Amino acid sequence: MRYRRLGQASGLKVSELGYGAWVTFGNQLDAKAAREMIHRAYDFGINFFDNADVYADGEAERLMGQAIRGLPREALVISSKVFWPTMPGPNGRGLSRKHIMESIHASLKRLGTDYLDIYYCHRYDADTPLEEVVYTMNILIQQGKILYWGTSEWTPAQIARAWAIAREHHLIPPIVEQPQYNMFHRRRVEQELVPLVRDLGIGLTTWSPLFYGILTGKYNEGIPAGSRAALKKMAWLRDYITPERIAVVRRLTDLAHELGITMAQLAIAWLLRLPEVSSVILGATTPSQLEENVGAIEARDKLTDEVLEEIEAILEQAPKEAR
Repeated sequence: MRYRRLGQASGLKVSELGYGAWVTFGNQLDAKAAREMIHRAYDFGINFFDNADVYADGEAERLMGQAIRGLPREALVISSKVFWPTMPGPNGRGLSRKHIMESIHASLKRLGTDYLDIYYCHRYDADTPLEEVVYTMNILIQQGKILYWGTSEWTPAQIARAWAIAREHHLIPPIVEQPQYNMFHRRRVEQELVPLVRDLGIGLTTWSPLFYGILTGKYNEGIPAGSRAALKKMAWLRDYITPERIAVVRRLTDLAHELGITMAQLAIAWLLRLPEVSSVILGATTPSQLEENVGAIEARDKLTDEVLEEIEAILEQAPKEAR
């Protein structure tokens, strides 16, 4: 495993590949399987484990908390998020100081830890003054409940404003943004976020590297039983499995085979070409999938300039609205 700083504005180092709990923990994986996956990831050198209070209605945090028992806490970088409705009443969602404070306490209890390494604002909250959000995150850092804070799916303007407020009032600014980034969803990161994070020294921890599994190639011939797209809760995913995207994935799969790697390894290694990406969050559900995904670290060395140009030529055929 290789490690990168979480942006240039912090000294925190995260594994180039992280492991996340979205969809998997509490939906596809039970407590025993979750523990096996966490420990296998740790054995591979993964130190960054991502979660959110809303995942599986809190069950994902509980399962991760049980799974990390026995591992050295100081060797782990654990993150969670706050924004979506998790409590009753009009204050049970958003980024008000009330909801953030109550949410962090609930997350820490479920995870069984005294602090989070990273706490993300899961979305921007137009109903809460940004000054309130920045001050609240700074309070949590002062209290030792979180070490760093960041954003997820915020616009460059929103991130820049939060950074400016923090600097103006001598508070700790956000050091990381967590956007979706993959071969089919790239324009926002490459054209909008990269210039900003370069300027501010913010890191990127990206999610959905395989575009909900489509970039593994497993849907090339239909929807296999046991896959995410076959789950009732994930029925919306089938809308993304279009003939146009599958045609692109088939061409990329042929290229991957020519290089002696898998389609998943090609897709993940391609993301690591950007130095602004601190960590790519994986969502593997089996040890064999995880081992394959980790192989992207070495597969990256096969992505020469010529190969990257060939990938771009193939991706030019991707649906425009998904790029």
